[in-house]
Amino acid sequence: MFDTSIQSPRAREAATTIPVYSQFPFVPVRATGCDIVTTDGRHILDLYGGHAVAGLGYGHSRLMQAIEEQSRQLLFQSNAVALDVRAEAAARLVSIAPQNLARVFFVNSGSEANENALRIAFASNRRRKVLAVTPGFHGRTAASAAVTWNAAATWYGFPNSPFEVDFIPRNDVAAAHAMIDESVAAVIFEPVQGIAGAFDLANDFVQALRDQSLSCGAVLIADEVQSGMGRSGRYFAVDRYEIEPDILTSAKSLGGGVPCGAVLTNEHLASRMQAGDLGSTFGGGPVAAAAMVAVIETIQSENLLANVREREAEIRQTCVVGPVTGIQGLGLLLGLVCARPAREVQSALLEHDILTGTSAAPEVLRLLPPLVLQSEHVQRLAQALASITPTF
Repeated sequence: MFDTSIQSPRAREAATTIPVYSQFPFVPVRATGCDIVTTDGRHILDLYGGHAVAGLGYGHSRLMQAIEEQSRQLLFQSNAVALDVRAEAAARLVSIAPQNLARVFFVNSGSEANENALRIAFASNRRRKVLAVTPGFHGRTAASAAVTWNAAATWYGFPNSPFEVDFIPRNDVAAAHAMIDESVAAVIFEPVQGIAGAFDLANDFVQALRDQSLSCGAVLIADEVQSGMGRSGRYFAVDRYEIEPDILTSAKSLGGGVPCGAVLTNEHLASRMQAGDLGSTFGGGPVAAAAMVAVIETIQSENLLANVREREAEIRQTCVVGPVTGIQGLGLLLGLVCARPAREVQSALLEHDILTGTSAAPEVLRLLPPLVLQSEHVQRLAQALASITPTF
């Protein structure tokens, strides 16, 4: 029986949920733009964006209006019926994707998107092996976790991988050419490795993945769950590498906070799918579809791609101060390389009411702020970093 005397939200969660999350030491009650207001009245600058989900920040009027209007008009219908708003979301998404990607399958999350991308790849060539890149992260479901670096040794949990997996060393062009052969069904990669520290892959390495996959008939999957939807300063990070993958996955900020995901494929791969080959109860639901349309419209109408590039340049110019010795990544998916443990820098910034993220790289502090970030926010970050002791 739940103890109704417990008042703290953190204590109430701890009493009723499985304890698998490390949580920040504050409780939000509302948020606007890049600003989170907590139960104790703090105003925290959010440079973490809820794992890169809050692409438009909080409470954006266009997004809120779209969600409210669609909820009142039609809250839910499944893919058993056609919906104008779903068709509009698909058309909008195709219009901003690499030119060869002409078909969309809607899902609910990034992990589910990668799971289905791998399914499509296997269906296309009937091979048995997938290659991923060290030390990438692709999700926590069976197939997506199987291609996540080091998951099998730590948290994977399943007794067996559903297929053969191997990992190409990051930025090793020779290894990419040697490992991608006619036995490989798919190669999956993050153009900017998010959890690995916002590490942007080298241009020649990404080009090698594309060229070798084409020559061997392997499907190239770009996981843009974290780097996509404008976060790189382009609609998708592969645009900055000037390549076209065979499949691209999207989620996180795709719905601005409404759970949704998408798999984009070329016409050839889509033609291999038949009725019943893929499915999702909630994927492409009307509220999620309306949110996706609103996000894309806002990125375009408010010129947010240019804003991302401007804020990236400003961060690179002003934030190599205090403990920060270098910056990696693209756009507003950036890793601040620190001379002391990133968790210590994160804690110090939170004392200045600035929220950032850490990563699997202990020396890298991760920034994933809303695309509406302003110059004043960057200056506030730079000043706070300058006040932190550089080393032990």
